[in-house]
Amino acid sequence: MHANTRLTKRYTVVDNHLAQHRELTLIAIGLAVHIQSLPAGARIGIKCLTARFPESEARIASALRELEAAGYLERTRERLPSGRIVTHTVSYNQPPTLRRAEPVRVRPPRPKPKPDPEPTPAPATAKPPPPLLPQPLSPDPDRHRVAADLLAGLRCHDPRLLLAEHDVRRLAPGVATWLERGAAPDSVRHALTANLPEAPRHPAALLAHRLTALLPPPLPPTPAVVRPHPFQNCERCERAFRAPEPGCCRDCDPNASATSAQGRYVAAPRPHHVHIPQTPAPQLHDPRERGRVRRVRA
Repeated sequence: MHANTRLTKRYTVVDNHLAQHRELTLIAIGLAVHIQSLPAGARIGIKCLTARFPESEARIASALRELEAAGYLERTRERLPSGRIVTHTVSYNQPPTLRRAEPVRVRPPRPKPKPDPEPTPAPATAKPPPPLLPQPLSPDPDRHRVAADLLAGLRCHDPRLLLAEHDVRRLAPGVATWLERGAAPDSVRHALTANLPEAPRHPAALLAHRLTALLPPPLPPTPAVVRPHPFQNCERCERAFRAPEPGCCRDCDPNASATSAQGRYVAAPRPHHVHIPQTPAPQLHDPRERGRVRRVRA
């Protein structure tokens, strides 16, 4: 079990060939690791190592000879210009004989990367034209003026709908179409100002969209009401009849049958005479009442 900590500084890489060497003593392995951890140019003579570790000079010298025989150290004597002879030691983290025994892996040459094709510019997508505003069927200067005043006054209801003068002229035909189709100015104003976004970027474009998308349908045609002819009084018999002009009724006019067939006028029916029978006088049976009646009569 290993409790490893990831090292990011002050560490030495040791080959398992050295750490698990079966022929080297533990002192030789530890001494090789210590030498590889020293910086280049450090002194690793026997006396320096003896001063550093508690082992004796004989044991340290024996360990150095083991490392030299295994190929981890290479010691050569050199004479300095002063005539002094010094020992130059080279430490290997991997013996040269081991490196020669391992097959050399030749990496195949990397293929040259193909140059990236020049990016073809994307076709410029044409911006769709704005939707055409509705146009009134018949020009009406008064209706157009009311539409322009309605658009210019929107800023009084909502400061966010401050329109430029050319936007008012461009949107006025759309509002005039709404008015032509029977919409009241207050209804048009409410449709344009209701549920606005917090900060509209293009108020004119927003109003143009609403004028086009929320355009009400035209009102259905009003059915024609056929009014009957007025009543006229016959010039002969004072009889009431319907006719467009004064004249005689069909009974007094010899040409009434033809005109009635053509639908010019139709005489009103005469009122029926109701016969009301007269009730007889009550008979008095009391002789005293008869006397009173006689006296009254006399």
